[in-house]
Amino acid sequence: MNPNLVSTDWLAERLGDPEIVPVDGSWYLPDAGRDGAAEFRERHIPGATFFDINAVADVSSDLPHMLPSPEVFSEAVGALGIGSGSTVVAYDGAGLFAAARVWWTFRVMGAAKVYVLDGGFPKWLAEGRPVEAGASRRQPQRFEARFDQTAVKSADEVAEAIAAKSAQVLDARSAARFRGEAPEPRPGLASGHIPGSLNLPVQEVIGADGRLRGEDELRASFRAAGVDLGQPVVTTCGSGVTAAILALALEGVGARAAGLYDGSWSEWGAGGRPVATGPAKIS
Repeated sequence: MNPNLVSTDWLAERLGDPEIVPVDGSWYLPDAGRDGAAEFRERHIPGATFFDINAVADVSSDLPHMLPSPEVFSEAVGALGIGSGSTVVAYDGAGLFAAARVWWTFRVMGAAKVYVLDGGFPKWLAEGRPVEAGASRRQPQRFEARFDQTAVKSADEVAEAIAAKSAQVLDARSAARFRGEAPEPRPGLASGHIPGSLNLPVQEVIGADGRLRGEDELRASFRAAGVDLGQPVVTTCGSGVTAAILALALEGVGARAAGLYDGSWSEWGAGGRPVATGPAKIS
């Protein structure tokens, strides 16, 4: 099993442990018609707190849910009842979607013990596990972020990596969006992809049950996408959310992402950067 996943059994056995913090990071694309915060208030894992990726973010940026400063992050998650020594278990209402972004964010900010709940809230509910309603009742804690700048890539760094062939850039968007055959869900963005990048739609690493696929299936998916797992991989997507799922999947095959392009296509496709269309050129 991926070392970053914990089972519903594991979490259920530890409910009530003050050091274990279930973190609901549910976030959905606008066309999903779902509200993560409202769903949390309706029901959530007992003892959980809600992490809003749009609020715990760089709100001064025009780009969606960009990483906040370490100082802003520390203050925000401390207020949520998460301390530096807490064991964070991220989950979401889709099974595996925004929880991976929460996992990645805590990792970037130096959290030593952070995991993703395998199967997420859908699996928890299907097994008849306990839930509670209302706002979180966790008491504030002290969190001191230790920011890992190397894990976050800028547009210039992505362009340089492709030009120098120092890293593979792997895009999690759908094949139709990558090829430029489908419009972007956000207005004002070009259709297509970063020239020289590869495409592994996130749906290829998640099973029908909403769980991350096993190691053999993941390896096959990376291989089919033209990824050399022995070389550095930088992940990207539409706005930095599903790119984190690819980062999680890489660790499921014993690799590790060399970085995540936080601005992703929301930045690159907004203009001023070259755009390619059609399928990826796999060498």
